[in-house]
Amino acid sequence: MTRSTFRDRLVIPACAAIATTLAMAVGLRLHDHHVPLLLLLACAGSVLASALDLLFRIVDARHTTTHRCTRSGCTFQVRLTRAGAAEHRRWQRVAAAHPHHTV
Repeated sequence: MTRSTFRDRLVIPACAAIATTLAMAVGLRLHDHHVPLLLLLACAGSVLASALDLLFRIVDARHTTTHRCTRSGCTFQVRLTRAGAAEHRRWQRVAAAHPHHTV
């Protein structure tokens, strides 16, 4: 097992632990203010979902490459996650030669 694969396998449990800890902390603070149980669970669940989403987006950003149009002022862009070299070259050409330039 390579070092990056080992690290990648540790990322998901670490993100889940961080998000769960954050949700529990929010839940405990709300419990101290005598918030009803269903409302407390809804708030803690939404914090958990939001924290997991944020953490996974940050982790995926390490493996994401963005190819933009080379024309000045054009906002066209393509984001690739974990793509191979051939796929990167293909999308670089597409981004450079797309027909709809938006300014």
